[in-house]
Amino acid sequence: MQGPSHAAPSASPAAAAQASQADAARAARIAALVAADARTLHEIVQTAAPLDLDALADTSYTGIDLSLPAWMHALLWRTFRKTFHRDPVTDVLRGWNVKVEQTGWASPPAPRRDGAGAQLAFGHYEVRSARGLRFPRGWQGSHYLEYRYAGNHLWDWPARAGRCPLVAVEAGSMELLLGWEIFRVGPTDALAFDVPLPDYWLLVREGPLTQEALLPRPDAAREALRLR
Repeated sequence: MQGPSHAAPSASPAAAAQASQADAARAARIAALVAADARTLHEIVQTAAPLDLDALADTSYTGIDLSLPAWMHALLWRTFRKTFHRDPVTDVLRGWNVKVEQTGWASPPAPRRDGAGAQLAFGHYEVRSARGLRFPRGWQGSHYLEYRYAGNHLWDWPARAGRCPLVAVEAGSMELLLGWEIFRVGPTDALAFDVPLPDYWLLVREGPLTQEALLPRPDAAREALRLR
């Protein structure tokens, strides 16, 4: 039999005030980044504060596009979700995008779902080391998102061509991340070339990745269906 429940102790006034100040500071930082121009955003990308992959594993982030015009936001979306999952079989840190309801970013938006109730996901990627690789504008950072070898469907274009640098906005913190949109196009790897866009996106940490949100790689899902 379950014993009597006890309310969790409330935070002290000092702790509550400190948490409120931290939330206000984060909101102000987000607002400043949303209002920043492309030059300012690229300076942050070039600073290339490294990612902490252990802190990134099995988390989800609200994504905010910072660069596309308003008509494209109305046509497509302004916000989205990015996930990061440490695959227990391969030990690869991978993730995927999720379409979300366009309700802003003050709190994590609800995912959009198909007729069967599944989250609408697209653009799977792997977090890979950027060491020794060449990127446009001389970028040299710790890691990037590699979409080309993450098992995406042929029709998942242009996401499946992504090769996107990702940095921490502030060194030592995984609360806010900044990405830069680059596509790698060409008939073969040897003939491929980078197409950098003046498009940047902010990732705001939501918290742990839920079990319900976990998805297999698209090619793994296709193979499972084939073997049924």
